[in-house]
Amino acid sequence: MTESLSATGAVVGLLFGLGAALVAWRVSARRPRLIDRVGPYLREAPATSALLAARATPFPYVERIIAPVLTDIGRLLERLGSRSGSIERRLVRTGSEPNVEAFRIEQVLWAVGGLAGGLALALLVGATRGVRLVPLTVLVLLCALTGALLRDHLLTRAVRDRERAMAAEFPTVAELLALAISAGESPLAALERLAATTSGVLAAEIDRTLADVRSGRGVAEALERMAGRTDLPAIARFTDGVATAIERGTPLAEVLQSQAVDARVIGHRELMEAAGRKEVAMMIPVVFLILPITVLFALFPGLSVLSLG
Repeated sequence: MTESLSATGAVVGLLFGLGAALVAWRVSARRPRLIDRVGPYLREAPATSALLAARATPFPYVERIIAPVLTDIGRLLERLGSRSGSIERRLVRTGSEPNVEAFRIEQVLWAVGGLAGGLALALLVGATRGVRLVPLTVLVLLCALTGALLRDHLLTRAVRDRERAMAAEFPTVAELLALAISAGESPLAALERLAATTSGVLAAEIDRTLADVRSGRGVAEALERMAGRTDLPAIARFTDGVATAIERGTPLAEVLQSQAVDARVIGHRELMEAAGRKEVAMMIPVVFLILPITVLFALFPGLSVLSLG
């Protein structure tokens, strides 16, 4: 009885200390810094009205309460390697709007999901194994952290898949564009025809570039922005060639055909490298699973005869 009371008192004391530490942390975080006081008087005035720049949300008071917490969580994720600059760059490379705040909210939701899963797992392990409180608390925190970092990993994977799809579509797009230019169309008209008649990630990117041109941007600037939204050297060479052909009137069909050939050669080399890696990976089940079973089937009749003899 005394041991159970002491264990309950220890748990209550731990929870009380954790709550006091959280309260002290929030009070110290709310203390205004010197840069926060002086900053509004030193930065430039906004070009638009504050009312037009403000976002209309259905729950403004809830957002004001949660905003400091999200800021602190963002700082924690920054220290763990999920940088805001890297997130913004990867969001641009996925073709979406670079809204870091919305992505941080998604990370928080994934962390909450991991926290719920970790709590359920901790309750299950605690009820069946009788593990102490501290390891279970660490397990719950690790599950929450894993959920937030998993969302970051999925963003990186989406960027990789999108750029792989663009690299696979580039030779065909370059050849179609070269064919249209050889038929007598201008580079800009060939791009419009290509965006209207084809589908895929690269065609959508070309359509977005043409939308920038229609909105008033220069062709060279729009193509430069298209190259900036990817990290593929082939796309950068492609946009440079098209921009040069539009500005100076240089021939473009042969350049595009050579770029398509180079892209196919690079894709073939990457495919052979991937096949070599898969071949090495396929040796693991062959050596450790199929080969022992084959040897067992070959030796079992002889061993059974010897045992009977």
